[in-house]
Amino acid sequence: MKAAELLYRVQFINAGKHYEIYVREVTQGSLFGFVELADFVWDTRTSLLVDPAEDRLKSEFAEVNRTYIPLHQILRIDAVQRRGTAKLTELSDKVATFPTPIYTPKPGS
Repeated sequence: MKAAELLYRVQFINAGKHYEIYVREVTQGSLFGFVELADFVWDTRTSLLVDPAEDRLKSEFAEVNRTYIPLHQILRIDAVQRRGTAKLTELSDKVATFPTPIYTPKPGS
């Protein structure tokens, strides 16, 4: 697969919602502890049937060239052959986890 054809499905959690989006660029980024996502891919077909979840995601990321997601909020990153439907779903559990540090000091140091 050529670099221009690479496609990633990224799943992450933010503000009590589960996001599933498709991008062409995923990097570690220059901000420590963040994953950088760029070149968003949306459904460009013209049809009468519009998916409201994907439409909300399109409007949320409309003016965004790159976004930085905290590492601990990323659930999964998959390299895929074809784009599926971008999804935004509410989490059923309303309890949010407190972010934990990536590196913790060793006891006795």
